Amino acid sequence: MKRFWKTVSIADGAIELDGRAVRTPARAALTLPTPQLAEAVAEEWRSVGEELDPRAMPLTGLANAVIDQVAPNPAPFAADLARYGESDLLCYRAELPEPLVERQAAQWDPLLDWARTRYDVHFETTAGIMHRPQPPATIARLQEVVAALDPFRLAALSPLVTISGSLVAALALLEGAADRETVWRAAQLDEDWQAEQWGEDDLATRARDVRRADFDAGARFLSLL
Repeated sequence: MKRFWKTVSIADGAIELDGRAVRTPARAALTLPTPQLAEAVAEEWRSVGEELDPRAMPLTGLANAVIDQVAPNPAPFAADLARYGESDLLCYRAELPEPLVERQAAQWDPLLDWARTRYDVHFETTAGIMHRPQPPATIARLQEVVAALDPFRLAALSPLVTISGSLVAALALLEGAADRETVWRAAQLDEDWQAEQWGEDDLATRARDVRRADFDAGARFLSLL
């Protein structure tokens, strides 16, 4: 779509182009819940050049997803995210080599320890990739935590959980128990190890950059709520 507007403004949280409300793909008003998020989304629209590129507007994309897809029925969306707690990345450890085992423990154990204390739950960890069930009480508690989130936080959490493979790490970021870089390093630990041992090709680097951009968008969206 060609840029057709000259001014971008905010009215009661709604983004307006030349005084007319921006609409989501489902034709709802693009209205944001906080002044900070509204300003960040408005800035994406101000930064559009001659043509609109949705890939350069990740906050707008997340806001559209909230309004059109999550808010009308958040329960199934929350349930899908909560399922990541059943096979959280942080619970599956390497058997060897010892330096990798130690690195996983150093970066992953603090996140699990935080969740144990914060939510009063127990996690089963295992060496290898075979599934090891978590206690039913743990799964129920994590489901309760995720289900209590509002649609905007659910949408922000989605790329953090799916890219990292860890519900626990994403919740630590959401609650301010870990910063963005800590969670990203924890999520990429195994991949970083492999790259250190064997090198990284251009295709893997580009794929990683795409994941990082999506991860950062989710984290920034969350920080603006």
